[in-house]
Amino acid sequence: VQLDESGGGLVQAGGSLRLSCAASGSIFSINVMGWYRQAPGKQRELVATIPGGGNPAYADSVKGRFTISRDSAQNAVYLQMNKVKIEDTAVYYCNLKQFGVGALLLGDYWGQGTQVTVSS
Repeated sequence: VQLDESGGGLVQAGGSLRLSCAASGSIFSINVMGWYRQAPGKQRELVATIPGGGNPAYADSVKGRFTISRDSAQNAVYLQMNKVKIEDTAVYYCNLKQFGVGALLLGDYWGQGTQVTVSS
């Protein structure tokens, strides 16, 4: 499985940015796609996740500002980032978790990361 991210860059505080991630390879039907981020000197943290056919979940820090969506037919996931803040600056990683019977985790895949920098 390969995850290819795009859409990162430099944006002013209060602006918007959209991240995209396309998954390729052997994709199982039971999976969760999501976005995580890691700021310098900090641990990687969850931003948002969305299961196939399910409801999204968000970190409290991005609720009401970020929206995650997916195109299951295309095995793609997107993150619309609105009203960005300086503290949103981080490397953003796409993630795919694949599950089997009984919610057994069969695979946990990561993209290479895309830098998002928010300026004042």
